[in-house]
Amino acid sequence: MPLVSMKDMLNKAKAESYAVGQFNLNNLEFTQAILQAAQEEQSPVILGVSEGAARYMGGFKTIVAIVESLMEEYKVTVPVAIHLDHGSSFEKCVEAIHAGFTSVMIDGSHHPLEENIAITKQVVAVAHALGVSVEAELGRIGGQEDDLVVDDADAAYAIPSECKELVEATGVDCFAPALGSVHGPYKGEPNLGFDRMKEIDELVGIPLVLHGGTGIPTGDVQKAIAFGHAKINVNTESQISSAKAVRETLAAKPDEYDPRKYLGPARDAIKETVSGKMREFGSSNKA
Repeated sequence: MPLVSMKDMLNKAKAESYAVGQFNLNNLEFTQAILQAAQEEQSPVILGVSEGAARYMGGFKTIVAIVESLMEEYKVTVPVAIHLDHGSSFEKCVEAIHAGFTSVMIDGSHHPLEENIAITKQVVAVAHALGVSVEAELGRIGGQEDDLVVDDADAAYAIPSECKELVEATGVDCFAPALGSVHGPYKGEPNLGFDRMKEIDELVGIPLVLHGGTGIPTGDVQKAIAFGHAKINVNTESQISSAKAVRETLAAKPDEYDPRKYLGPARDAIKETVSGKMREFGSSNKA
């Protein structure tokens, strides 16, 4: 099955009250595990790729080639999108699109609203002409993910009226308003702004995106889905389970040196994590 954009899978998820997971790629084992989990769960899936991960894995084109080869090898039949996560500029988004990405996020959230709208419109014009979906962000999501670092003091909730203005002005396919989630592990209890979330959902009418899906209680996840979130991003939880498996394997066999012997269990741990999230988000058997 060819790669697809996020648009149809997220519209279907919003209409049917579940969410599709974005699971970030970090290396070959992450890519294998996520695709295997998606096929076994019969779940649509979004493969998130940060600019840092792209550099580490050999560039955007390399990632597309790896994904397409693995989809053929594993006989993947579920919808799969490759999505640029937190694209830093118009140029980076275009580079990813030309490499074969089927979806991009332009993160203009650190710019004033007018500038965020202007750069997002530029990306949408190119992407939509090529059938590529676009995600935008407003407000500042705290924590660290890859190259992106936002101090808690700088984190800011999205303003509902500004969300409506950005979505209507740009025509994006999905939208990530900052509502209290964070990238990376939580330092305390997650505190999502559900009242504002409900208001934004009613104002914008398109699928919402929840960044920092690791560590959010299932009840809060279900509430976020009820308030329009059709895409939930998870990376840290997969990384933690992967690292734990490597540590346990090498602790039990300190003389082990074959990477397949310790990265294999890491891959299995990632797959188990991703499968569990797909069931939690309600996307299993929705392909």
